[in-house]
This record gives sequence, structure tokens and C-alpha cells, in this order.
Amino acid sequence: MTKLKPQKVWLPWEEVLNQKGYSSLAGIDEAGCGPLAGPVVAAAVILPTSYQLVGLEDSKKLTPAKREALFAILTAEVSYSVGLASAQEIDSLNIRQADFLAMQRAVETLQPKPDFLLIDAWYLAFWNENQMGLIEGDGYVRSIAAASIIAKVTRDRIMTELDQEYPQYGFAQHKGYPTATHYEALRRYGYSKVHRLSFLKNTPYQAAAEESAIHRQEIADRSEK
Repeated sequence: MTKLKPQKVWLPWEEVLNQKGYSSLAGIDEAGCGPLAGPVVAAAVILPTSYQLVGLEDSKKLTPAKREALFAILTAEVSYSVGLASAQEIDSLNIRQADFLAMQRAVETLQPKPDFLLIDAWYLAFWNENQMGLIEGDGYVRSIAAASIIAKVTRDRIMTELDQEYPQYGFAQHKGYPTATHYEALRRYGYSKVHRLSFLKNTPYQAAAEESAIHRQEIADRSEK
């Protein structure tokens, strides 16, 4: 007897808020908080009312091929925007504040302007209007899951492009995450300008990274004068 896969159950936050009069509900999520290199990327997504997409899921639970397929559909059918914070901004602000900055950039360029934000886990201080942070929201709120896919695929593509510029690090394979291969490349070649120097603490590269971070700050300070 064939077992049927249980149908995905989504919590109807979008429908509930639509009934309360909100018409532009944006799901917000990010990708890339953990890697040693590359930007953190956030996406903001407004789904059409009663939108359904077969296979929609938290990006972490999908294969790369499935993410790409869903990304193609979502970017053709929904309103979305992405925001980035660079490795230098991560080092300057810390990863959490850089994450918030990427989310802010995504929200502020989203059209139409959202009237309610549904965020995976966080409260966004820059947003003075209605919002709700939902722990693990990418697993049970459609718009947040859609945002997780767009953010993840966008970042993966950026890292694949960076692999062309820095082929010695293997970014196309590990996307900047701290794998054995990545650490071996750092040992052999040192770090690049897209590495997060603040993430190299407590590693053999810490002293050089700190020196480079000070140099970066000196350059930034001079440019502001």
C-alpha cells in the first residue's frame, strides 16, 4: 500500500491579517549569517491573496535544484525585493546588526510598500509600523518561506559569481561556510577582501585579520573626512 506524503500545513497568518484590513503583508527572511565570507542577504516578499505554490517550503529543507525551481516561479509571480550587507559592513556593525541592515534595505525597496511585516524570529527597530516576529516562521508561514528561498538562492548565486573572482577558495561549493576545504584554502592563500575578518577570531588567521580590520577602518575614517 502506497503511503501518501502528508500535505504541508501552513499557519494562516496572511489570511488572518488580510481579514483585519492589511493588504500588503511582507514576509522577511535572510540567508548567510554563518559563513566566513560573502554578504548576508535578506528578502522581503508580498504574496498575492490566497497564493498557493506546490512545493513551497523553508529553503533549508529543499535541495538546491528545488530551490532554483521555486525561485524562478516566485520571482515571476510575486512582489519581492532583496537587500545585502557586505563583509565589511558585517565586520563594522557585527553580524546581527548587518542582518537587520540587509532586512531594512529589502523592505525599503519593496513595492508596494508593506503595511505589515512577518519576520522570521526578529523585531525590526527601524520599522515603526505593524510587524510580528515568528520563531521558525520560515517553516510555517508562506510569505516567510518564500523570502527564505529568494534570499538563499540570491546569496548562492552571488557566491558562485565570487568563485569566478576567487577560484582558490571554492566558494561555488561551500558558499563561504566554514568547511574543512574552506579552512584549508585560508591556510594556503590567506583571506580575501570578501572574507569576514571578525569571523576569523580564534583561528590561526586572527592576528592578520585584526591588523587588516584596523587598516580598513583607517581607510574608512579618512574617506569620511
